[in-house]
Amino acid sequence: MTFPAALFPDTTRLTPGNTLAVGGCDLVALAAQYGTPLYVYDEATVRARASSFRDAVVAYPGRATVCYAAKAYCAPWLLRMLPALGLGLDVVSGGELHAAARADFPRDRIFFHGNNKSEDELLDASAEGVRRVVVDNLDEIVLLARVAAKRDARTAVLLRVGPGVDAHTHAHLLTGAEDTKFGLDIASGAAEAGVRAILARPKLELHGFHAHIGSQIREIDPYRELVERLFAFAADMRGKTGFVAREISPGGGYGVRYTMEEPDARPADMIRDVARIVADAARRHGFADPFPDLTIEPGRSIIAPAGVALYRVGSVKRSARTYVAVDGGMADNIRPTAYDAKYTAVLASRVEDGEPAEVAIAGKYCETGDILIQKVALPLPRVGEVIAVPVSGAYQLAMASNYNMAPRPAVVVVADGRARRVTARESYDQILANESV
Repeated sequence: MTFPAALFPDTTRLTPGNTLAVGGCDLVALAAQYGTPLYVYDEATVRARASSFRDAVVAYPGRATVCYAAKAYCAPWLLRMLPALGLGLDVVSGGELHAAARADFPRDRIFFHGNNKSEDELLDASAEGVRRVVVDNLDEIVLLARVAAKRDARTAVLLRVGPGVDAHTHAHLLTGAEDTKFGLDIASGAAEAGVRAILARPKLELHGFHAHIGSQIREIDPYRELVERLFAFAADMRGKTGFVAREISPGGGYGVRYTMEEPDARPADMIRDVARIVADAARRHGFADPFPDLTIEPGRSIIAPAGVALYRVGSVKRSARTYVAVDGGMADNIRPTAYDAKYTAVLASRVEDGEPAEVAIAGKYCETGDILIQKVALPLPRVGEVIAVPVSGAYQLAMASNYNMAPRPAVVVVADGRARRVTARESYDQILANESV
């Protein structure tokens, strides 16, 4: 097996002892020090990704903001880092907003999304003074107007619209097709009803339109179609209501490469293309004086490549195939079970050692579907050795559970040869802290 260097964090190196190091820290040593499962984030990769995306929108002729989508992975250490890199933040819940406030993320860079925000969440958003609330439906307009009246404050909003664009991705990752729970559909007239409802409420201040078509998108054409439909709708609303959109957000969803069999993903190039497409559409539809503010929302494509999951081998069992059982699985990474997501792995304890064997990496949980990797070629692992799974930074810890009463993993961040633990491993008592007997 050729080492899949392109999938690992930027600072990954092979040590003289034939083990893997990230950020100058030996992964096998980290597993021994902090236990497994262990999630390791490379600070340099986060900084490089965030900076490349910010640089990709510099040429846009109006104001452009890159917002990190916190749902991919929300942690105080990360939220402390991103503002200095010039990023904004996309949150989708009161919990994510609380984490942002605790990390002192600049409130004027926070966009609050979500398809069913509660009154308490909207009150918190108003109290914190977030930059925009992204309205999803007609009922939310009524609720948000009531919240704004309670606080005697005008609330700046974007309206999320359904553009009816098929992004050619997994069905569970589609968010902008005609049949979706997100936003108000343009084609049916629901989006126009949303515009009129917002404009009729003096406590709400409409700034523009938002759409999101899905995740793991690798082609530019769906974004081109999305942007065209957004501006056509904005021009239609300008003619019918007099409202001039001052902000446009075509969302995020840029693809990430999880295995070497998948095509290379270049999200910074796609973001640069999207910014150009938005500028062109603004000119054609009469929104270039001035250009509307542009907001894009990458999450996975920033944080996924920075993370590596480490597991320790507990057994090697040969039946119809060879199963290598590790001490994690679907409780810390539900994606293979939920989305049939594909990953690869490296034997971090012996990266290059003779002829590889084809094995399945099995999780420890009581589900037949708890297989992290169906097929991967590795030096035949031994009990006690450490396996490293790259591209593990997004939608793993964010969706982790206590299935089988498993504690959620510890997390360390590495940089310049030093590791700092940012999340302690959960204890059994912490799992039961809210229970009563």
